[in-house]
Order: sequence, then C-alpha cells, then structure tokens
Amino acid sequence: MDSKKASKKQFSREKSFRFNGDHDLKIKKIPTYATDENLTKTDIKARIETNITTLQDLQGKLYAQNRFGLLVIFQGMDGSGKDSMIRHILSGVNPQGCEVTSFKQPTSIELNHDYMWRIHRHVPSRGIIGIYNRSYYEDVLVSRVHPQLIVDAHIGGIKDLDQVDDGFFDDRFKDINFFEDYMTRNGFMVLKFFLHMSKDEQKDRFKRRIEMPDHNWKFSAADIRERRYWDNYQTAYEKAITHTATKQNPWYIIPSDDKWYSRLCVSDIIDRRMKELPLKYPDLDAANKAQLENALDELENN
Repeated sequence: MDSKKASKKQFSREKSFRFNGDHDLKIKKIPTYATDENLTKTDIKARIETNITTLQDLQGKLYAQNRFGLLVIFQGMDGSGKDSMIRHILSGVNPQGCEVTSFKQPTSIELNHDYMWRIHRHVPSRGIIGIYNRSYYEDVLVSRVHPQLIVDAHIGGIKDLDQVDDGFFDDRFKDINFFEDYMTRNGFMVLKFFLHMSKDEQKDRFKRRIEMPDHNWKFSAADIRERRYWDNYQTAYEKAITHTATKQNPWYIIPSDDKWYSRLCVSDIIDRRMKELPLKYPDLDAANKAQLENALDELENN
C-alpha cells in the first residue's frame, strides 16, 4: 500500500469511528467487528508496525519540544483488550516519555477526596504520552450500574439511592467536559477510545481464560459477576459517551471483536491525531549554535 492510499485509509478509520456527540448514541446499532475492510492478519500486523514506527518519531518530537502532552483513555467491558492494546501499540515508544496508569477500585484514601483527585495525580506532564487503562469514566459507569457505591462514599448530602439520579450524573458529565476542555486549553490532546465488544465475544474470551493454563491468571470471578449487568453497562456507556463526546474531544468507538483490527484502528487514529499538533524538534538560537560549535572544536582538539 503506497503512502497516499495508506493516508486515505487512515483518515477513513478516524472519521468512521469518531463520535462527536451530535446525536444520541445507540450502541446496539454499532458493529463490534470490521464491516468496511477485508484485510488479512498479515496486512494488519504490517500496518501496525508502520504505525508504531510513526508513533516513535512523533513521540520523540513531543518529548524534545516539551510544549504539548497527550492523554489516551481506554474504556471497555472486561475482556475487551485494553491491556493487550496498550502493550502492542506502545511497543516502540521510549519508556522515558510514556506513563501508563491503571485505575482500579478506589482506595480508602482516594475515597476521602473528590472523585477526580486521583486522576489529577496522574495527569502526564508536557512532552509525555499518558495512558489511562480505565479512567474517571468509571465514576459514571460502574457507579451508575451500582449506585450504592455513591451512597457509601459519603459525598456531601448524598444519603440514599434516590439522590443518585440522572441529575447527579449530568453534573458529573459537566465536570468531565470541563476537565477535558481545561486539559486541551493547556496544551494536552485528549483521545478517548471505547473498545466495543459483543457479549458473545466476551464469553469466548472468558472461557479461554479458564480453559488455557497460561491465561488462568487473567481470570477473575468478579468479571463473571459483572457480566450479569451487561445491559446496564451498555446503557451507562451510551449515556456517558453521548454526554461527553464533543467536536474538540470526541469518542472513538472501536470494533473490538477482532483484537488485531482494533489495534490497527487505534494506532491509526493516534498517529493521525498527533500529526495535527505542530510537533518538531526544537530550533537552536544563534547563541546555542555557537556553543555547539565551540564544543565541537574542543572535542576535535582534545
């Protein structure tokens, strides 16, 4: 595939899977598998390797320039491939310029603060690619499916389940939108990916975790229990994505029944969006160039 065709295909994936929040999301109508492409696994892997090389170059400029930052958020149902996604698409990135944070069940210390407190502690600095494996969106997903978590957190005047209503979560959506706009205004690009997987595919992946010895460590009985709430989670995702997707900070809904295809889509989109930033290696002024020339002369003479 020549560079022009590759660029066109890359753009079509970015456009096809982007959701700007301009209508109510109907998640059941969105495919969990590729519908417009017929690529072999070999083709997909080759394209991913090209994307990894491109990301390596972009990250080098991001780090050296130290003016912008990137925050990449991965959300998805248990088993949707978040861990392997991060492991594969970031395989060529310099670890010095990348930080991965996995947000699990809040600790007692975290619960004693506002729900965004633990997020702020892990916001990447400029020049860094920050990856959130799950994120603050858990606070409008898990807590919507299990509202008792909000009551138990002793938040202000919230004392019973009736208060954990649509209005409560609408306020949290406003918090999230403000936070992401704030990040953008401060030079950080926010990329949000929902790894969209079917219930049948989740079942197959859970079975592999149980039946394959080298996958047993991935198994969690809690994942099986949460599967009972599949429809509730789909509704929670619909609401969260609809209310927090904007033209500036859209969501990307990635078909994820095929892990390799989902990795191709995500790596394409990250590269495409990073190219929108005016990234380049810093130019040296006359004084610094003269200093380099003096250093070179000294090296030559010693």
